[in-house]
Amino acid sequence: MHRMLKKLTITSVMAVVASIGLAAAPANAQDRHVEVINETQHSIVQFFASNVDRGSWEEDILGEDVLPVGQSVNINIDDGSGACLYDFKAVFEDGEELVRNGIDVCTTTTYTYTEG
Repeated sequence: MHRMLKKLTITSVMAVVASIGLAAAPANAQDRHVEVINETQHSIVQFFASNVDRGSWEEDILGEDVLPVGQSVNINIDDGSGACLYDFKAVFEDGEELVRNGIDVCTTTTYTYTEG
């Protein structure tokens, strides 16, 4: 029996820096913690975040863990380079992969995966 896979979409919720002091801080002083939220129907079994200047994916941030449906995880996405732009790759339990490029982790505080 064939089933139609639902296309996954991402909703990126961008945070606005409310404090002029924070907005004026240098890029390497920015908070790069992003809450990744899984609102799909499949667990995320691998998650990668790599600086856009890298030619390959960094290690799986989740390691042996998974991000179950309806759950979230707070990730410090900082490779020490001072970069703000990262590519995200999520691998789901059904084998589907979703890549999004150029996510600004200096201004994004939450990133939600949803069914589309």
